[in-house]
Amino acid sequence: MDVGELLSFKPVPTPKRPNDEELEDSDDDNNYSSKIRRLNKNTIDRLSQSYSTSLPKEPMITDKEREDILKFVETEVTEGEVLDETAVKKLVLNFEKKALRNREMRIKFPDQPEKFMESEIDLFEALQELSAVATVPDQYPLLVELKCVNSLLELLSHDNTDVSTKVVNLLQELTDVDILHESEEGAEELITALAEAECAALLLHNLHRLDEQVPDERDAVHNTLGIIENITEFRPELCVEVAKQGFIQWILKRLKVKIPFDGNKLYASEILSILLQNTPENRKLLGELDGIDVLLQQLAFYKRHDPSGPEEQEAMENMFDALCCALMEPANRDRFLRGEGLQLMNLMLREKKMSRNGSLKVLDHALAGSDGRDNCNKFVDILGLRTVFPLFMKTPKRKRLLTVDQHEEHVVSIIASMLRNCQGSQRQRLLAKFTENDLEKVDRLLELHFKYMDKVDRTEKDMEAEGEDLDDDAQYLKRLSGGLFTLQLIDRIILEVCTAGPPTVKQRVQRVLSLRGGSLKIIRHVMREYAGNLGDAGSEEWRQQEQQHILQLVDKF
Repeated sequence: MDVGELLSFKPVPTPKRPNDEELEDSDDDNNYSSKIRRLNKNTIDRLSQSYSTSLPKEPMITDKEREDILKFVETEVTEGEVLDETAVKKLVLNFEKKALRNREMRIKFPDQPEKFMESEIDLFEALQELSAVATVPDQYPLLVELKCVNSLLELLSHDNTDVSTKVVNLLQELTDVDILHESEEGAEELITALAEAECAALLLHNLHRLDEQVPDERDAVHNTLGIIENITEFRPELCVEVAKQGFIQWILKRLKVKIPFDGNKLYASEILSILLQNTPENRKLLGELDGIDVLLQQLAFYKRHDPSGPEEQEAMENMFDALCCALMEPANRDRFLRGEGLQLMNLMLREKKMSRNGSLKVLDHALAGSDGRDNCNKFVDILGLRTVFPLFMKTPKRKRLLTVDQHEEHVVSIIASMLRNCQGSQRQRLLAKFTENDLEKVDRLLELHFKYMDKVDRTEKDMEAEGEDLDDDAQYLKRLSGGLFTLQLIDRIILEVCTAGPPTVKQRVQRVLSLRGGSLKIIRHVMREYAGNLGDAGSEEWRQQEQQHILQLVDKF
């Protein structure tokens, strides 16, 4: 719409009923109004012409001017009240008054909601105003000093879930990790106060009464999990307390609920993975709560079905990660074996769905170390070799979430664990696999050996080029992540097969090595280094036996 159209625009007048005097003067008015309309039209035409010629064009802005404007907008100090100590005290005092008033009215008129409804609305508004404190974490110590945190936690048990959900939202804002890192002192005070008041138990009590069919209460469940994530990320040692106060039990129950997949199930699986990651006590607790069976039941769905979207895929991966963490606890290996976890993982690998990526990782954890002996023998019994060796010979391309290197590492680790742990007929069946089809698996082993030798060489050259001043441990760790770990596993398999298998295996190894410029000496060197750096996994007795076993293999080789 140009200026002329803008000036000529008139709203359509609403007709009204004329009175007698208006009817008498209507003829005169009609003549007068027609003249006015003609005059107005001429005036507007003239004005529109003058405006069209005099209005300037929109000025062009240079890049430099645009940058200056953006810089000004970013650095401009916004006007408004700054929340200083006095302002925070006012907000807290107002909140405490409203909370007390609401409590009094509810006690006085327990069966007459209309009597205490107004005080409840005032309390809700006071909580809304208090959320402004989340922008100034420097004032958190004042909140703690004024006992405001305790008052907020008391409201989690308020009869009206609208109030308790508002408190949850406020606590989630206050504990936001980005906000907490703005003031270490304020954050420490707040997290300490929440921990001392056992906020996890109070939040859990509130969770039990929330109905996720109601949108606001569903959001409150999500925000509750957000609070747990925030406080455990800021202070990881709180993972033990959170689990003790019942959160793992609630998460397992939430995972079992038979409702369509939603964001809260995803978040619950993520929190479970966080609670188990670096906390042996929680892994043990999960096993005692039959958590291994729950995770296996939830994952069984993905045996023949792929996740419906990226969020469900993430939840599936979280549950696989949680299961991997849980299997680091020896007692959970037995529960996994009894719960037919090996059979489920084996079927997943055969079905060729997305779940085979996670099942490969789980198998690696279930069979590793001295605690994996029973699982290794059982895996051979359930014909697991028929599943693993095709994956060893060729890395699949379809529906592979892991990288090629990660996939090869897990498969090689599984075979190495079985060679270490299998006994009797199971070990013989395993060794026989390497003699099939004209020793093709031995050729594949050497192909991987040369691949990862090259990767380690490149890593060492990069370290020399960067010239970083790293100590021996740091250099070793960098080489491990650069391919040395997988190379050690491959060379260990070569040693085991050459010493325990028929002479033809070692002859093939020597021939291929000489053809490609390799040598037995390199393999021996890699394994001696491996024996000297076994880490702290397992017991001291197991590490000594393992070291002695590797060195004996090197001598025989």
